[in-house]
Amino acid sequence: MTSTLQPASAEEVEKRPGRWLALSVLVLAVLLVAVDATVLGLATPYISEDLGPSGIQLLWIGDIYSFVIAGLLVSMGSLGDRIGRKRVLLGGATAFGAISVLNAYATTPELLILARALLGVAGATLMPATLALIRNLFHDPRERSLAVGIWGATASAGMAVGPIVGGALLEHFWWGSVFLINLPVMAVLVLVGIRLLPESRNPSPGPWDLAGVVLSLVGTVGLVYAVKEAAAQGLTRTVLATGLLGAAALYGFVRRQLTLPTPLLDIRLFRSRGFSGAVLADLLTVLGMSGLVFFLSQYLQLVQGRRPLEAGLAEVPAAVGAVAAGLVAGRTARRFSVRAVVSGGLAAVGLALAVLTTLGRSTGYPLLGTALLIVGVGAGFSFTVTADVILAGVPEDQAGAASAVSETAYELGAALGIALLGSIVTATYRDFTAPAGTPPAAHESLGGAVEAATTLPPHTSEALLHAARDAFLHGLHLASGAGAAVLLAAAAAAWFLLKGQRL
Repeated sequence: MTSTLQPASAEEVEKRPGRWLALSVLVLAVLLVAVDATVLGLATPYISEDLGPSGIQLLWIGDIYSFVIAGLLVSMGSLGDRIGRKRVLLGGATAFGAISVLNAYATTPELLILARALLGVAGATLMPATLALIRNLFHDPRERSLAVGIWGATASAGMAVGPIVGGALLEHFWWGSVFLINLPVMAVLVLVGIRLLPESRNPSPGPWDLAGVVLSLVGTVGLVYAVKEAAAQGLTRTVLATGLLGAAALYGFVRRQLTLPTPLLDIRLFRSRGFSGAVLADLLTVLGMSGLVFFLSQYLQLVQGRRPLEAGLAEVPAAVGAVAAGLVAGRTARRFSVRAVVSGGLAAVGLALAVLTTLGRSTGYPLLGTALLIVGVGAGFSFTVTADVILAGVPEDQAGAASAVSETAYELGAALGIALLGSIVTATYRDFTAPAGTPPAAHESLGGAVEAATTLPPHTSEALLHAARDAFLHGLHLASGAGAAVLLAAAAAAWFLLKGQRL
């Protein structure tokens, strides 16, 4: 008779029922991050009214979280491989909840930007740990595909829950309340995760490369900051210097990782065409979509005049489509092919974004809702399959670092998307011709124009709102067109890079 003290075999571990309960805890962390990302867009008009940020500050509020998280994901993923993914996840979750309170009660644009940056530090611990734990919980490829699909579907569900809950809160409370919804989710995650989540780590991790951490953070933030400022102000000396510093730091990071026996990130993973293709697809997909998503809530509220809850409900089709696609993506990729599902999904998103270049002030919801549904379905197929490709292509002891690469591509794409496409909208908007007597704040953001209009005579107020909304729509059209071009290019790249790739 086998002793109960002997370690379980790989087959017994795969059949252990507790892995699905553990997955339910992991998806709570994903839900939290998704909700936090979507509620901010709805709160933007209220933040503009209350804190009075400039147009550039408003973009920083939107993307500083992604800047910081992109710079630290690889480092935090590697830290989890070394000291334990459960420990990093639960510690980061506790910090995420505490810093959410600081975001909620920020009193100036500068303080809110700082609080969002700190939230990025905590958020960098969550996503790599969840995917890495899934990689170690589910050894069977089909079960892992389903688990990754549930993981992705939960992120999409969070995108749906965020606007609805956020919209309901904004109907009755101040904008800071959208950050406080993180607290109950965090409490459940930490208390239940302590009991259910297994600890896992690399058995021979080596020392944590602090110099590599600094190079990764400086390189990522410096380069993305330079891109953002170049789009907004042109190639100034400061922008060039920052960009060169970031590029040099990233070059140093890569060279250093290639020489270390136990690097933060095994750069050789990128020699796999499937791994590189999946990462590139994620980066370009989010880049093409994020700038549009950031401004869509403003379009629904400030151009079409919808209430926050109504605007949140209007965005639900994208999340519904992504949930449905995520749950069947693995099965679909096995029936057809990885490259067909990923490329087809990206092409569908690109075509849907092209349709959004026709949006006007009185555009009916059927067109918008259908386009958002297609965006969700295409993104759900693509993100789920690429995550599975990335996880399946690495050893278990490198799961944290590989997961971090996947999430870095996502967050870097979000930061670049808001920086580039957001700068297109902002630059186009600023040039509109306003009636005499319009305050300067009206040229900073559409929210500023709506607020300024309340202080002007009726005739001047109407003229200001008409000009400001037309300028905003023109910028939104340009950003949608640029996003569509990026997605179609990503679809073509994925078709070639993922050739022969199988789950």
